[in-house]
Amino acid sequence: MSPRTTGGLGLVRSSNTGKPTWALVGTGALVHARTDHVHTTDLEATTVDKQVLRSGVEDVMAALDHYSATLASTPGGAGWLHVQHVPVRRFVAEIVRKLLALNSWAPFASARGPLTLALAPYEGLVGLRSSSSREYLAYTVTWSGVAYVLGAAAPHNPTRSAQLRNRARTSTANTEPSPLPSDLGRQDVLALSWTTRHAATLTPVLAELARGGQRSLLLDFATDAAERCSAGPAMGFELRSAPSDLFTLSGTAEGLHRPDDEHVVQVEGHGVQLARLVRLLSVLLETSGGCTQPSWRTVVRAESWLDDMLSSTRPHTVLLSNDTSPLGVLAAHAAERHGANSVHIQHGAWTAESVAWPALHSRDIIVMGERDLALGRGWARHPEAEVHVLGQPRFDVLTSLSRQAQRRYLEKLLAPGGRRAPTRIAVWACQPFNPDHLNSHADLLLDGLAEADGDWGLVIAPHPAQGADAFTALVKRDAGPPIAVADPRVGARGCLAGADAVASAYSTCGIEAALLSIPVLEIGPPGERTLGLTGHGLATRCEATGDVAEALSGLRAGPAPIPRAALDAVCRWRGDSATRIARLITDRAPSGPRADDSTHHHPGAAASPQDEGASVR
Repeated sequence: MSPRTTGGLGLVRSSNTGKPTWALVGTGALVHARTDHVHTTDLEATTVDKQVLRSGVEDVMAALDHYSATLASTPGGAGWLHVQHVPVRRFVAEIVRKLLALNSWAPFASARGPLTLALAPYEGLVGLRSSSSREYLAYTVTWSGVAYVLGAAAPHNPTRSAQLRNRARTSTANTEPSPLPSDLGRQDVLALSWTTRHAATLTPVLAELARGGQRSLLLDFATDAAERCSAGPAMGFELRSAPSDLFTLSGTAEGLHRPDDEHVVQVEGHGVQLARLVRLLSVLLETSGGCTQPSWRTVVRAESWLDDMLSSTRPHTVLLSNDTSPLGVLAAHAAERHGANSVHIQHGAWTAESVAWPALHSRDIIVMGERDLALGRGWARHPEAEVHVLGQPRFDVLTSLSRQAQRRYLEKLLAPGGRRAPTRIAVWACQPFNPDHLNSHADLLLDGLAEADGDWGLVIAPHPAQGADAFTALVKRDAGPPIAVADPRVGARGCLAGADAVASAYSTCGIEAALLSIPVLEIGPPGERTLGLTGHGLATRCEATGDVAEALSGLRAGPAPIPRAALDAVCRWRGDSATRIARLITDRAPSGPRADDSTHHHPGAAASPQDEGASVR
């Protein structure tokens, strides 16, 4: 690998006698290095074995659980690692990935030795990766942080990078939960949302519950204005926002600043010191990352606020669309303590690799299709969990979409001012990847569109969490197919029905397109995960430009009919998912009717995704 000379760090062998030593240095020092050396950005670009990565992460998480799970708990008894498992696991994956990349560099693999920071600049130990997401903080361990957890002395390295230190400091003055509204009264169902995908999944069910005489309250925890729920009284249920200052708390995470000790976990030959790892993880818990990664002080305060809300409203059910991330774990834990049933509705597509933490904590788990049954059963943590195949309430509205109106919208985007629109239009349903990843998908898709038969244009539908500037450079391209970006308020749902093809890596919109018989392209290089629709005959896997061109050119013959069984495997779609889920919720209620209903099977009954749905323990 050739060293680079601008910015960052390099790794250089600093001792050739006795045990090898590897020093982190400024890249300027690499120019004069006479021993083995590499730029850390080259190491980061290394592809690692995904199975080895997963195994390493599991080992570290198990060791962390044994070592530190009891170091901090909420007043309600929820342990810090249990609640914060998702952000912690993602951070651990960054460490393991870097260690595997280090092992794959031949000079290091043949002369393993400790890393030192003696010549490195004063780099923070925890930093942020670039991301196209508006709110999500992509924490990462720096190379100085890697050396630190392996035992290197770091007397001059701050725990946080300059980027983290420069983030706006938030007030910690108000540590008491805001008072509850006095007009809530008793509610049958308490639901939680913090993204538009949650809201769109939950609100059709709450509306159905209202039609059945059930009172519901939706708590909107979104900290991004674009992710807030706009429905409410018009659909028959109450809507309240969490206190505006709930997610502004930062400060020390008590109990996680451990002195060095002898406890180490081995990762592919590297000894990771657990006390130091916990010290780095405390940064994640001390920085407010909004509703997706709340600080530990926010978690404690949110639990108190939720406890008061549950005590005041006394619902029979807590309804969630995510019970894996911190707020969802906290809510499922609170529901259990208050004697309420917990119900989780799958809001997005699942694959074996699609979640940061394969764990579901609710009592009743509602999934889209038959293929999700095995995953739901495998991920369920509740001792009495049951999984139900009832479709996706968010997809019920697909039955009434106007393809003509959406086509007009796409044509208007691609031909402003009355100019001629392309005859064929593809919609790209994006994910909030980092900029380089996003650009690689864009190149694959745009080059394929340019080579395909016919006159193609592309409309980019940003993910709800993506910033508006993520695609600025793409739409300014001088050559290639015409490109436009859909209004984030429209999104892929608002335009895919008018498309000739929909492309995505693993957006749930791919499932929506398949249900509407719109051809789907699952894009990404070999080995990159997708929704797996290709395996059901619902999509075409496109790993290279030629694949995209061939798939689009082949559309002239028209889409092949898709068997109902193939669709049901991915999503049971009849337009009545909200109704069936509402019925399940009321049937589960202690005082609700226990009528014999086809959406609930006794344990051990055969699971089938036929028109009546399916449930299994």
